[in-house]
Amino acid sequence: MPLTNTQSSYGGVTKAFHWLTALLILTALPLGWFANELAHAIYDPNIQTTEEDIARAARLFSLHKTVGVTVFFVALARILWALTQTKPGLLNADNKPEAFAAETVHWLLYGSLILVPLSGWIHHAAAEGFAPILWPFGQNLPFVPKSAFLAELTAAFHWLFILVLAGSLLLHIAGALKHHVVDRDSTLHRMLPGRSEVPQPPAQHHSTVPAFAALAIWAAVLVGGWATGEFDDHGKASVDTAELEDVQSEWEVEEGTLSITISQLGSPVTGEFADWTAAIAFEDPTEPGLAGSVDVTIAIGSLSLGTVTDQAMGADFFDSKTFPTAQFKADLFKTETGYEARGPLTIRDKSVDVVLPFTLEIADDEATMSGSLEINRMDFNVGTSQPTEDSLGFTVVVTVELTAERDQE
Repeated sequence: MPLTNTQSSYGGVTKAFHWLTALLILTALPLGWFANELAHAIYDPNIQTTEEDIARAARLFSLHKTVGVTVFFVALARILWALTQTKPGLLNADNKPEAFAAETVHWLLYGSLILVPLSGWIHHAAAEGFAPILWPFGQNLPFVPKSAFLAELTAAFHWLFILVLAGSLLLHIAGALKHHVVDRDSTLHRMLPGRSEVPQPPAQHHSTVPAFAALAIWAAVLVGGWATGEFDDHGKASVDTAELEDVQSEWEVEEGTLSITISQLGSPVTGEFADWTAAIAFEDPTEPGLAGSVDVTIAIGSLSLGTVTDQAMGADFFDSKTFPTAQFKADLFKTETGYEARGPLTIRDKSVDVVLPFTLEIADDEATMSGSLEINRMDFNVGTSQPTEDSLGFTVVVTVELTAERDQE
């Protein structure tokens, strides 16, 4: 069997690419389906899940992503090889509608083999979440930021491109069976391993019209997805966020971030609270000692924590429906080396005394502070269904940065 294509038959390299791609696709699709079925339960805040549920879903997603990235590189190599090869003619070229359909489906397949894994890979790189790709080259992509919006957008693209891939794959298989069973020609035979005697196809010209037809189909699918709301953020459960009232404060927070970082399956996942208030009273003393107080209220439902946001809102974690806010009421102290906030942190129905070391710079009537502390989620009965660190680490890093101005009134 020759390695290169001829006008009438496919070579050994093309056949190897064809069947390797088929094997990978028929592996990736069911892995993704089963992983998504498990994820629906995990992400639903009303369904309690165990560490084994999360570990099983993560294994399936990791395998799915790893096979998907492999598809991407195999497809690239296959396309580059095809560009160097003679393209065997269609045996049914005289049947114009059928030939046009076959060429269009081939363009859909080639494009989908790039678009499906690429959109999934970008989604993976943009999202904060678990289930790493199983390789040593890192989990991020150049020029792809961590962005909830980009992650949601590419997730929608990925799903729609999967529909195109699945549809074109079914049409491709149906066409091959039609040639083999109904037409009884050699179309299928010439893609099977080994040497096969095939007739010389009629002379023909490969038009670019099917390629434009494939582009039109992709565009129609994207427009249809937009029209049916696939690009809306409807995959997440609806979470009620507590409405925090404005607070009176000697120092008004002008801007700031309040974030947490957890460890999910050994990888850090960082999220931010979009809604929180801080009532601050502070006078910088000349000597170490009491300097003021702070009362921080946090709307738990405003947390964005990547792919595990909805799970974090569930009854076994923050239980945002029952406990919509968290609170930190602390006294502020100047120490020999810096500053500290000391007081009880209340999450759910548990209060634990903590110390938040922070740096502080004051220029005129503007103050800039930055600090962080580590807490143990188990101290607050968060994630008790995961009593080990196999899936979710115990340590949660809380980080706060803000700029405040002294109220002149």
